[in-house]
Amino acid sequence: MAKSILVTGGAGYIGSHTVLQLLLCGFKVVVIDNLDNSSEIALHRVKKLAAQFSTNLSFHQVDLRDKSALEMVFSSTKFDAVIHFAGLKAVGESVQKPLLYYNNNIIGTVNLLEVMSAHGCKTLVFSSSATVYGWPKEVPCTEEFPLSAANPYGRTKLFIEEICRDVQNSDSEWKIILLRYFNPVGAHPSGHIGEDPRGVPNNLMPYVQQVAVGRRPHLTVYGTDYNTKDGTGVRDYIHVVDLADGHIAALQKLFDSNIACEVYNLGTGKGTSVLEMVAAFEKASGKEIPLEMAGRRPGDAEVVYASTEKAERELNWKAKFGIDEMCRDQWNWASKNPYGYGSPDNED
Repeated sequence: MAKSILVTGGAGYIGSHTVLQLLLCGFKVVVIDNLDNSSEIALHRVKKLAAQFSTNLSFHQVDLRDKSALEMVFSSTKFDAVIHFAGLKAVGESVQKPLLYYNNNIIGTVNLLEVMSAHGCKTLVFSSSATVYGWPKEVPCTEEFPLSAANPYGRTKLFIEEICRDVQNSDSEWKIILLRYFNPVGAHPSGHIGEDPRGVPNNLMPYVQQVAVGRRPHLTVYGTDYNTKDGTGVRDYIHVVDLADGHIAALQKLFDSNIACEVYNLGTGKGTSVLEMVAAFEKASGKEIPLEMAGRRPGDAEVVYASTEKAERELNWKAKFGIDEMCRDQWNWASKNPYGYGSPDNED
């Protein structure tokens, strides 16, 4: 019997790519998403890409803070596990609207855990973030690093990790994996699903992509005097398909072993500077990206990249794609969908 997986936030960027990989691996998938920062078109396209597996996908527009709607979803299907992506994720917005972030991310998660528990589904993969390392004093970041968060968004991830640890400590039936992502970029190689942020992008690559397709005049590079090879900040970029496969590996680990609450970094273990990433994207797209240099942004770290040894060892997972493939696939998505899912011909 195919296992049934509930994916919260499954219409979002990482969610939609993970849903596709789950379907292709033979899982039955139910997606819930409030469509606040995502598009149902992504799921229509996932169905097309999943071909003969498309009938194993169903969708409910539900907000995790609506507990009765959540109860109905759990009453209609017996789930083997939950992958929890749903949450607001813009760092700047979280600083301006902290209560919105605490309400959405934390209350939504508490509801989810309560309903899971009530229905006897106690297997969870949680989408955490490298932001829980704050500004690490050294690199690479290992899972044992001290945790701190520099903004309300990061704190919601940190608090939810702690909630998960407390829940598992209180009830040994729970099996939880916390995945700390580094910087997801790229898109599915088909170019049919990818990242489509609402408003001004918060991350480097969607911004670069919008400059390349002519939606924005230039990229502002914040900080050119860091102690790095070219003066710009260094991050660990990971291809979104590698990241999606990391969730499948985490699920397999939960199903196959007696785990309590474990945490894994998902990254490549390599640092890439802003200017290196821009150069790789220019090469992939054949477009010049005009740059405007600016001062450092408060709170930006100089160098952050992952130690991925634990995931490689225990999940048998390793990132396969480098920045050239990330940029190639990102440009393929951008050139086919210059306005994301809002493109005039988005019905295909």
